Amino acid sequence: MYDYKAGLDRLKEILDNTNHVQEVKKLPVDDEFTYDNGYKSWTGAIFVDLRNSTEIFSEQDDVDVAKMIRGFTSEIIDIIKNDTSKKSLKEIGIRGDCVYGIYSCPLKEDLYDIYFRAAYINTYMRMLNKCLEERDLPPVKAGIGLGCSKTLAVKAGRKGTGINNLVWIGNGVADAANLANIANKNGVEEIAVSSLFYSNIKDIGVKDNSEFKNWWNYNATNDFYHGNVFVTTFDNFIKNL
Repeated sequence: MYDYKAGLDRLKEILDNTNHVQEVKKLPVDDEFTYDNGYKSWTGAIFVDLRNSTEIFSEQDDVDVAKMIRGFTSEIIDIIKNDTSKKSLKEIGIRGDCVYGIYSCPLKEDLYDIYFRAAYINTYMRMLNKCLEERDLPPVKAGIGLGCSKTLAVKAGRKGTGINNLVWIGNGVADAANLANIANKNGVEEIAVSSLFYSNIKDIGVKDNSEFKNWWNYNATNDFYHGNVFVTTFDNFIKNL
């Protein structure tokens, strides 16, 4: 059973020894996070959430569900982590039927890179559904949410157990998760981005393509932008399959 006397000692140690939060341009490697410190820096996040998965999966047998969920997660994970030589990807994971990634983003170009990954994921969903259709499986939809903010990252868990993770304290991660839940339903298009995220990528986007601003609609009620953006070369490849 739980040793509450030893627990009190550990609690006091945590509260008394957590004494250093450093604001940095870029988050350090994981080894530099300890149970005594924390780092604050700009981060960006992408969340990809399946729509109506409970209803879809309840109508399929177990083998088909396994195929669909693996088809969804495998390649999205690859897009999220692909070409991360700059070590900007700080966390990647799966929460239920949602795949997510959190990145250190000291530059606006880093946020634009996340946006480009979102466009690839949105296009990938077309390829996934084409392959599902060929196998007489129902199509699936996903909402993609993007957010950013200056974020406090702290290592949380229990010292000595190996059970720990980084906890992200800031609006960016929460915004991405919430927008993924909003996107691709009730008139909101496939990719939803926070206003802060959009304001940081729009100039780069317009430089890449003069039509960039026309791809997005603004939701004034909840203060976010949404659009159905995809990668043309990838989409042409899918059409020719």
